[in-house]
Amino acid sequence: MRRIAGVLLLWLVSVATPLAADQPELTLPVACDLGRTCFIEDYVDTDPSDGQRDHACGIKSRDGHRGTDIALLSFEAMEQGVSVLAAAPGVVAATRDGVQDRAISPDTRDQIEGRECGNAVRIDHGGGWQTLYCHMQNGSIAVKSGQQVQAGDVLGLVGLSGLTNVPHLHLGVLKDGEVVDPFNPGNRDTCGAGGKGLWRDAPGYDRAGLFTAGFSTSVPDLDTVSSGAARMQEATPDQPLVLYAHVFYAKPGDTLTFTAQGPDGEVFATLLDLEAPQAQLFRAFGRRAPETGWPEGAYRGYVVLQRDGRVLAARHADIGVISR
Repeated sequence: MRRIAGVLLLWLVSVATPLAADQPELTLPVACDLGRTCFIEDYVDTDPSDGQRDHACGIKSRDGHRGTDIALLSFEAMEQGVSVLAAAPGVVAATRDGVQDRAISPDTRDQIEGRECGNAVRIDHGGGWQTLYCHMQNGSIAVKSGQQVQAGDVLGLVGLSGLTNVPHLHLGVLKDGEVVDPFNPGNRDTCGAGGKGLWRDAPGYDRAGLFTAGFSTSVPDLDTVSSGAARMQEATPDQPLVLYAHVFYAKPGDTLTFTAQGPDGEVFATLLDLEAPQAQLFRAFGRRAPETGWPEGAYRGYVVLQRDGRVLAARHADIGVISR
């Protein structure tokens, strides 16, 4: 399921005195292994129009997105606990805790009005530079306003609070209150601006990814996948369960892993090779219902896109089996 855009600003009163005028040098703000246990989902949107464009002129962003999203591979990983780390030395300017961890829905959207960033920490690095850490786990905030931190200090845990439906950390970088892309801090209007940006060791970039994943009750076609019409929220016990994925810019040799779990455990697991991918494609995998029917309850699927064993993207999908 495509994650919903988060709102970046946690405008609480700062208690800190600026430390230095130099721009910060950032380290990875999540205690994970990029390409193995986490991946960069989205970048700052550099397109001033209604479209989307990341710093490399790819499409790994969303219209108006104001930060860098580092996503975990599963909800189970979040439940095990993954630390959010200070990306650079500074003083904690503000914190917020107490926002429930739950995937956002139209029914709950109004309940987080003004708290779209979820549980969060804002750090002042001096010289007008600040970093913002959004969507952290409820009750996990480990620092207080006015506390000095060093790069790598634990701020809390990756969570599911605020305007999101997937466990991830949204890292925002601000200079004098304005959003800065840490991969292209000079806002140069070039593709792949080059250099390491604000990073001590710039994370690698690949333009391939997943538009979406979803469950259906039959193998869909690309048109219904693209439009969203293929996505089913409910199925009956006698219907097939089919997990699909919409991929962009894959290369020959890339793989898609499809897994699904239900009330009785594993439903299916398979790996598909993408031998001749195009700019866009979709793949699907599923199972017919057993003779006794699927047990009623919640089912969750994951699709993971990999290249040479390195995770490029992942998506999840949910469906409920109910008797009608």
